[in-house]
Amino acid sequence: MAAEVKRAELDLSPLRAAKLPVIFVLGGPGCGKGTQCEKIVQKYGYTHLSSGDLLRDEVASGSQRGKALNAIMEKGDLVPLEVVLDLLAEAMLKKVSSSKGFLIDGYPREQAQGVQFENSILPCTKVLYFEVPDEVMVERLLNRAKTSGRVDDNEETIKKRLATFHKHSEPVIDYYKGKCARIVATSSPDAIFAEVQKALDAI
Repeated sequence: MAAEVKRAELDLSPLRAAKLPVIFVLGGPGCGKGTQCEKIVQKYGYTHLSSGDLLRDEVASGSQRGKALNAIMEKGDLVPLEVVLDLLAEAMLKKVSSSKGFLIDGYPREQAQGVQFENSILPCTKVLYFEVPDEVMVERLLNRAKTSGRVDDNEETIKKRLATFHKHSEPVIDYYKGKCARIVATSSPDAIFAEVQKALDAI
């Protein structure tokens, strides 16, 4: 399948020269990452990049790459590592001159992605992991489904996504334990953000 999605050719030297912080943001679907990322962007001036949004934008563009990605995502499968890396690197290059750092949301989905990102783009500075019980995430996503119109917001797909998330993310969190701030994300957004600030201010 990966063969159908063409790789981009990129010059990453401007990114490496800028030496900006790179923050990976992890947490299951519905853990509230999006809300926290908005707050981080407002306070720290980081560029928020969501691998999911980049994928959806690429699909919406109707490009060859987008069509191939859509077929993968509709099955609930993980998109090839290299393609996500290309989309992230392209987005980072566009923002490198105006950004104070990069907040990469929902990434890495598995340990190999993190290793490959660091080897081919930039080292990660910090990992934020938002912990929420599964039943809370399911409830939040089913509420969102009433208005989102997203094909993957139904109970069966949500449970599959959560299982996929746990299977792939535990090794990531273990791998980055020296850089990882675990944040229990069940209280109010402001209380959660207070914990986020402690982690980021330490950078």
